[in-house]
Amino acid sequence: MDNNADIFEEIFNRLDGLIKVAESELVYSNPFELLVAVMLSAQCTDKRVNMVTSRLFEVYKTPEDFANLDIIELEKYISSCNYYHNKAKNIISASKQIVDKFGGVVPSDHKDLVSLSGVGNKTASVIEVVAFGKQAMPVDTHILRVSNWLGLCNTNSPDKCSHVLMDKFKDFDYGKVHHLLLLFGRYYCTARSPKCSDCVLKDICKLGKQGDR
Repeated sequence: MDNNADIFEEIFNRLDGLIKVAESELVYSNPFELLVAVMLSAQCTDKRVNMVTSRLFEVYKTPEDFANLDIIELEKYISSCNYYHNKAKNIISASKQIVDKFGGVVPSDHKDLVSLSGVGNKTASVIEVVAFGKQAMPVDTHILRVSNWLGLCNTNSPDKCSHVLMDKFKDFDYGKVHHLLLLFGRYYCTARSPKCSDCVLKDICKLGKQGDR
């Protein structure tokens, strides 16, 4: 590999070969369901969220449904998720905002998305990428960890990491890069027991080269 551009392409190609299905593991059928699922996923596994939403979305389906929902009733469905009380409050509030300000349709603009209760930059970026196919780079704990370990960035800030990745992978589909890094961190380059000996990026990884892992 002769230059940095070659390294980024090599990382992308190797992860693309390793991870056959690079897409969200959350189960949803429309942008609103995705928004609810992503809001529930904070500090909670996608597997748990899918168990919760499989029951929840059978009964409540639209922003109007959730806007009129009593918080105690919603908490019954999502109580197995961490911080379920705050999540219930934000989901109901965001649903009301979607109904009142956006005609019952989840907005696709980043500024509009982050105006919703409980929706920060990462959640908004996930909706942009997954629901609307926009070029954005959501950074969660997996991506932040992997990016630092690989030497792609040197920061504890998800927002700063996002900007760095967008610059380094500017010639690639950001949504694909996002999911490749996320799933690589979730199943291979894990926080507690990364599979370093068999890692497809072992010769590229900054820590691997230093023999620190």
